[in-house]
Amino acid sequence: MFSRLSARPWAARLLALAAGAAYPLGFAPFAWRPVPVFALAVLFWLWAGSGPRRAAGLGLFFGLGLFGVGTSWIYNSIHLFGEAVAPLAGAITLGFVAVMALYPALAGYLAARLAPRSTPWRLLVLFPAVWVLFEWLRGWGFGGFPWLQLGSAQLDTPLAAWLPVLGEYGAGWAAALTAGALALVAGGRWRPAVAGVAVAWGLALLLALPSWTRPAGEPLQVTLVQGNISQERKWLPEAFAPTLAMYRRLTEQHWDSDVIIWPETAIPDFASNVRDDYLAPLAREARRNDTDLLVGLFQADAGGNYFNAMQALPLDRGHYRKRHLVPFGEYFPLRWLLAPLSGLLQVPMSDIAEGADYQPLPELGGVPAGVVICYETAFAREVRRALPEAAFLVNASNDAWFGDSLAPHQHLEIARVRAREAGRYLVRATSTGISAAIGPDGAVIARTPQFERAVLTETIRPRAGATPFVAMGHAPVVLGFLVLVGLAARRRRRERRSTGERA
Repeated sequence: MFSRLSARPWAARLLALAAGAAYPLGFAPFAWRPVPVFALAVLFWLWAGSGPRRAAGLGLFFGLGLFGVGTSWIYNSIHLFGEAVAPLAGAITLGFVAVMALYPALAGYLAARLAPRSTPWRLLVLFPAVWVLFEWLRGWGFGGFPWLQLGSAQLDTPLAAWLPVLGEYGAGWAAALTAGALALVAGGRWRPAVAGVAVAWGLALLLALPSWTRPAGEPLQVTLVQGNISQERKWLPEAFAPTLAMYRRLTEQHWDSDVIIWPETAIPDFASNVRDDYLAPLAREARRNDTDLLVGLFQADAGGNYFNAMQALPLDRGHYRKRHLVPFGEYFPLRWLLAPLSGLLQVPMSDIAEGADYQPLPELGGVPAGVVICYETAFAREVRRALPEAAFLVNASNDAWFGDSLAPHQHLEIARVRAREAGRYLVRATSTGISAAIGPDGAVIARTPQFERAVLTETIRPRAGATPFVAMGHAPVVLGFLVLVGLAARRRRRERRSTGERA
């Protein structure tokens, strides 16, 4: 069959494109969990019969399908809310998809270049390791875009047990190994395929047994306020006072909660402009009711820098300033090169400074809380900064930027992964939904509907201890994959020497 596809390269490319386009169906809101594994099995099967250049092309087409479907929401954000004209928004989106597709293309080239002659070695050792390594690289390059990672699609499956041990890349490796086994089965190699699946899934069953973290302290009643302020109205001067009045009114109904959380930039202004007339009375009420309130707004320092921040009230409870900023949304990358485009994108507050690497954790409900803002929840390293000190996690976001697209559902799913990795409750307050309370096992306890004004109150439990992933991070799994790639490359060199084949 490889030979028939080789004779018709466009058939192989279209198959790779279709498999890539199907891949996002394994993620929210569809959550057809087996689909990415089968899609990746198709790609591995195609790679197994390809040379480096052809494998790179197949990886490129797979990536175009994957990101063309899975991140189509970027067009909405740029065109509808960044107010870029449709051709420019389309060009930026296509450019982004093309850059992201380079990662599976390069993975294909390297996999085929280093592939030993042994098919089981290729499909069970090299290809899964290379795939996950390039996912990890995608989480760093160009500021990082760790979206649609294979490990995230393992939620609600037994392979999710890998998340608190080796993080999403460990879970992704187990899924990629399963994909390689399926590709082996397609080639009639049952025995090594069964052995590979036994390793990935058998270890998952063992890893599910320990409870990596433990309850610590009394339960907390947490209220999440979803104001449902659309992005179109958020920055209108006439909407400012009604917005503040609405958030205060919804909050006053829940002073019996231990913690109340507002979304990112719920107050679309600087703290200094609303401190006396708005924040100070709220802080007094919070103290009088023994409640901690966390609100999203902007802060400025003496040097003229301004920050996307979450401020706790009373003020002595601390604050958090966003560290990992969104390119084009909160800062303009390569400004010297892309400055002509800045006038074509109308993004309010898009020249924000990064918060400090080390920031004391805000204290909410009498315990330290790890806070991340919006896009930061996609980066496990940002969440790990607060652990194991943080007793629970908070994600505040303005998901109005995404509109009615796949992104809010994908964003909630990513937050679920972070909760499972950390073994902590995670609460997320968003402007237009989806706000949710998530358990330490990554399960959604309760959630709000989208595009409705809503208040969600749930009881969570502070937790202590560190999962293996919190203690070690990504280093062990990345080093392990590098070792596997090195072993495969060494095996390939020996094969070339024994046959006199040129490199």
